[in-house]
Amino acid sequence: MGRPVREPIGRQLTRTAKILGRAFDDALVAAGGSQPMWLVLITLKSRQVANQRELADAVGIRGATLTHHLNAMESVGLVTRRRHPDNRRVHLVELTAEGDALFLRLREVVTAFDRRIRDGLSEEDVARLGDLLTRLRANVADQAS
Repeated sequence: MGRPVREPIGRQLTRTAKILGRAFDDALVAAGGSQPMWLVLITLKSRQVANQRELADAVGIRGATLTHHLNAMESVGLVTRRRHPDNRRVHLVELTAEGDALFLRLREVVTAFDRRIRDGLSEEDVARLGDLLTRLRANVADQAS
């Protein structure tokens, strides 16, 4: 078996995702955040109130991992948690004024990062890339079923 003419697409995607992920996290950290924090903030901002289980599902992390992040965020005053009045086992999570301010700051960073990675790409390129990524995800999901 000879050497591939091109690097396998899975390897290209994995390498690119790692580079983009690190750069994105670095940009968020410089503004006082992190990727997990941004995911929690954007999810809470897009909903009025979310319980921890719904929040973990929306963010795509396990409950224990979310609890770790929420503990840190609560300790610096970004979120509050309280028990649901009708079900004491459910914790409701809400943004504080400080959390809202950090959301706004990080939203600017996210927007600037998005502009940075789109540099040199037309709207058609971006649309095509989105379509291709969707197809690649579907290819993997179809085989996992």
